[in-house]
Amino acid sequence: MATAMTPVGQDQPTKADPPPVVFDLSQPPVIEGFTPLPRAKEENFKDKFIRKTKDNPFVPIGCLGTAGALIYGLSAFRRGKTRQSQLLMRARIFAQGFTVVAILVGVAATALKPKQ
Repeated sequence: MATAMTPVGQDQPTKADPPPVVFDLSQPPVIEGFTPLPRAKEENFKDKFIRKTKDNPFVPIGCLGTAGALIYGLSAFRRGKTRQSQLLMRARIFAQGFTVVAILVGVAATALKPKQ
């Protein structure tokens, strides 16, 4: 009884390898039935600072008050006016507290603002 020997794998039809998929990394992937939102305009530091200042103007005011009291208090300390220096350091602490409260109120107002 002689049987014909065939090499393994030759009795099945061979499949051609699919071509490699080339990804274009400069473009977002195309997903059927999905349209992405357009990208927002890139915002530089100046534009972002102006927008945030308009949203919550008390934070920059508090920061300037804190810096002013600190600088003026340090200069009074350097001149030897200890009483004035102590009062200005207390004013600095008050200005810092004002700034923190302004930040918290701004965050709360932003969280409670209805989304557009």
